[in-house]
Amino acid sequence: MNKPKVLISDKMDENAARIFEERGCDVDVITGESPEELKARIGEYDGLAIRSSTKVTHEILDAATNLKVIGRAGIGVDNVDISHASAKGVVVMNTPFGNSITTAEHAIAMIMALARQIPQANARTQNGEWPKKDFMGVEVTGKTLGLIGAGNIGGIVAARAQGLRMKVIAYDPFLTEERAVELGIEKVDLDTLLTRADFVSLHTPLTDETRNILSRERIENAKSGIRIVNCARGGLIDEAALRDALDSGQVAGAALDVFASEPATTSPLFGAPNFICTPHLGASTTEAQVNVALQVAEQMADYLVNGGVSNALNMPSLSAEEAPKLKPYMALAEKLGSLVGQLAHGNLTKISIEREGAAAELNGKPITGAVLAGFMRRYSDTVNMVNAPFLAKERGLEVSEIRHQREGAFNTLIRVSVETEQGTRSVAGTLFGNHAPRLVEIFGIGIEADLDGQMLYVVNDDKPGFIGRIGSLMGAHDINIGTFNLGRRDAGGEAVLLLSLDEEPGAAVIAEAEGLEGVQMVKALSF
Repeated sequence: MNKPKVLISDKMDENAARIFEERGCDVDVITGESPEELKARIGEYDGLAIRSSTKVTHEILDAATNLKVIGRAGIGVDNVDISHASAKGVVVMNTPFGNSITTAEHAIAMIMALARQIPQANARTQNGEWPKKDFMGVEVTGKTLGLIGAGNIGGIVAARAQGLRMKVIAYDPFLTEERAVELGIEKVDLDTLLTRADFVSLHTPLTDETRNILSRERIENAKSGIRIVNCARGGLIDEAALRDALDSGQVAGAALDVFASEPATTSPLFGAPNFICTPHLGASTTEAQVNVALQVAEQMADYLVNGGVSNALNMPSLSAEEAPKLKPYMALAEKLGSLVGQLAHGNLTKISIEREGAAAELNGKPITGAVLAGFMRRYSDTVNMVNAPFLAKERGLEVSEIRHQREGAFNTLIRVSVETEQGTRSVAGTLFGNHAPRLVEIFGIGIEADLDGQMLYVVNDDKPGFIGRIGSLMGAHDINIGTFNLGRRDAGGEAVLLLSLDEEPGAAVIAEAEGLEGVQMVKALSF
């Protein structure tokens, strides 16, 4: 039997190649090739190990006729066409936790650099000046650090900051009181954080909810003289507004490792005397690079030689025997988890996954993992079936699995329920023809719908003429409707509408829909 063949196409620790070889793979290390050269070569390999330089495009994947797995040594996979990889049957793996300590330490370094203006003082001193009177710093001891996001990296930052005798407060809608006590931090709302914090450090993924979370209005209403650090994701801060606040003194200083557009060769922030930046160095330490390289080699070799799946972004952890039977159930479970995650708001403390009928006879762990992967994706851009349970536990989310022996209206049914401040919210789905996922209930209202692509969720009063109004609105914006899916509690009462759309509705469309007569709620969904 031929050994699996792996190509390492980006520079990484040399021990990664050794691990591949020790575990039964042949490996070539060929870095710095052009896309054309990689395209010509990739067809002979079973595995491709990359960092951020190699771009695994649609064209590269089409040429990769033998490729079975792509391993990204690091977190971000923006350089991989994951959807096409999935279509080609190629597993995409990453190493989601290998950079946590390194990124947290970089944030702490930025805080200290801001406090003492170290980069500016260094530049002028090396320029032959002795500008001692121009650099009056501040102590971090006794200051309040506000964390926007208190997940894995945020928790590490909190511990390091407490070691510096800082008081730590945090805004994170999904942080439980128990987890906050465990971390030794105070949980507050965002406005309170911005009015109390001396330093703010962001540790949240970039989602529709977090984009420009530090908006112009929030920056203007923050504590005067606040200092802001972002080592998480570009796009979390309105950079033009931040520059204005730096110029006015509303923000005493800012330190960014990430930008809305990268590589950031230009930025409105450049040139501000109270601004410091680094070129996305959060994961750039020797230890982190070694850790992620070794981890990705271990994961890929295990998959290629033994069939084990770890930290896969597009494939569940499954044995070869279970996969065919469980695959449609996990597709349904992930969609239900994603749906309830997109619709339920506030501090979610409990999630329940119920299975009945044929679903109750299957291995429930992959189904639960699929639900959590879909549910947590709104809050983390590196979530997968392997790390979703860890992230849920880290946030204090109580997960329960319930298997019913009863026979209901459907041959098989999966129900996902969450506890919110407004009460229990649940969605349920089944399989049509034992393979096609279908939503059959949403928040107690019966409805039949496919969950796919771009959708619009509307809660409205059940009154004549509403369908015509929403249809006319979509037509006015040249948005084609694929399907109408309707449900209601009672005649004339609360109704729900799920529209399948050929394109994503923009903010203007959402705003107009919210203004239609009888509308209670509008939410854009994506699957």
